[in-house]
Amino acid sequence: MTNLIALLHPAVQQGLERCAIRGEVMECDPNLADTAAFCEHYKFAPDQTCNAIIAATKTEPVKYACCVILATCKLDVNKKVCSLLEVKRCSFASAEQTLELTNMLIGGVTPIGLPDLPIYVDAAVMNNERVVLGGGNRCTKILLNPAELKKLPNMQVIEQLGLPR
Repeated sequence: MTNLIALLHPAVQQGLERCAIRGEVMECDPNLADTAAFCEHYKFAPDQTCNAIIAATKTEPVKYACCVILATCKLDVNKKVCSLLEVKRCSFASAEQTLELTNMLIGGVTPIGLPDLPIYVDAAVMNNERVVLGGGNRCTKILLNPAELKKLPNMQVIEQLGLPR
């Protein structure tokens, strides 16, 4: 890990250390943290850039999952995520729910350092040599071999979690 680790969200720093995940931290202009702007400015391809999306069930008690897909895909929340969470209705967590659950802002959410919840990673993510993930805030990103994500507790690789746009 580079010396920029101190810029990461504290829970992400702890998650990297606890799970012995290796990667590279890069600074990011917070105004360019959203995927399209990030890719354009920093010259990363969308098919090597990941979105970590918190999904929430519509029924009480609410169940959450972190879903990691490539930026070239959309999350199959209506079928695949509902099936995985064993519910009929599920959607994207709101920005407020995401912040409350993860203490991370949209544009910086990452599966590293999350509370105890399922982490579903689309199989297409695993086909890359390196991917870009959020750093838990809008001012950092993490570049790593996606095989490192297998070190996360509650992580499962899921076929067709993301559907091509």
